[in-house]
Amino acid sequence: MASKPRAQTPGQTPGQTPGQAPKSPAPARRPAKPGLHPRNRHGDGYDFPRLVAASPELGPFVRRAPHGGPTIDFADPAAVKALNRALLLEAYGIRGWDLPRGALCPPIPGRADYLHHLADLLAEGGPIPRGAAVRALDIGTGASLIYPLLGHREYGWSFVASDLDGASLASAARVLAANPGLEAAIALRRQPDPQAIFRNVVRPAERFDLTLCNPPFHGSLREAREAAQAKWRKLGRGTAGAARNFGGQGAELWCEGGEAAFVRRMIAESVDLQAQVRWFTTLVSSSANLPALQRALRQAGAAEVRTVPMAQGQKQSRFVAWTFLDPEARRAWWDGL
Repeated sequence: MASKPRAQTPGQTPGQTPGQAPKSPAPARRPAKPGLHPRNRHGDGYDFPRLVAASPELGPFVRRAPHGGPTIDFADPAAVKALNRALLLEAYGIRGWDLPRGALCPPIPGRADYLHHLADLLAEGGPIPRGAAVRALDIGTGASLIYPLLGHREYGWSFVASDLDGASLASAARVLAANPGLEAAIALRRQPDPQAIFRNVVRPAERFDLTLCNPPFHGSLREAREAAQAKWRKLGRGTAGAARNFGGQGAELWCEGGEAAFVRRMIAESVDLQAQVRWFTTLVSSSANLPALQRALRQAGAAEVRTVPMAQGQKQSRFVAWTFLDPEARRAWWDGL
């Protein structure tokens, strides 16, 4: 029988493994970067001396910013990967994190923000549920495995992480193997059908407190390449071989119909799992897609739909959450476990 979510043990970071030095959770404060969640560890910006001390390989990429403080070249994929590796090690105790060449390199503060808002969604005004009894499904986890790593370290949740790409899952498996205790908390599953989202991944009678996803945005490979070229021209770097400063390839960047079509498929499949998932959620990069997606959710019979705004500095984002369970059913979610 699964245990109910637990409160955090005093002095212990959720997800801390035996023998691992405890990390103090970030205090609830107003972040220096406007819009970041108050619990986000990165709200005061990057402490580069501390990061370099934890991960010396970051050192060669650090340079002086126009305002006089330290920074890196965020258009350099190697620098961004080195920064991520240092952040994951220093703030979350994750060792051996790496990415295959060309894989999507996620911005950690923004990814952490999604998880903190999801924790608030699960709390529904009460205590944040913590511990391995809280189960989350990450759709399209990628080689970075970023959401399961951050979600387990911050809140102790357990994850199923799915992806179409076997090489990405192999990379994620190497990270798990380098961190004792994570393999028990994070399960990897291959999605064999590029047209399916939940189907083939969610097992009969399996239940999840939430699902999360960063869907592919572009509608074609050509569109993705043109967007990359425009980004590099804006940075004054020419087309730079149509590379992206944060990487990304294949299904990470595009699918037929783009973000709107992907999320509509997700909504359609969620109907068959309405009793097995407490909250379905997905990032929606383009606000122009929201009206059509909200209509699709009403047509699917969702009992409640929420659009949660997020921001990181000047960048505005949001995620959409929906459930087929009424408030009473959500409150009783744990009673049957």
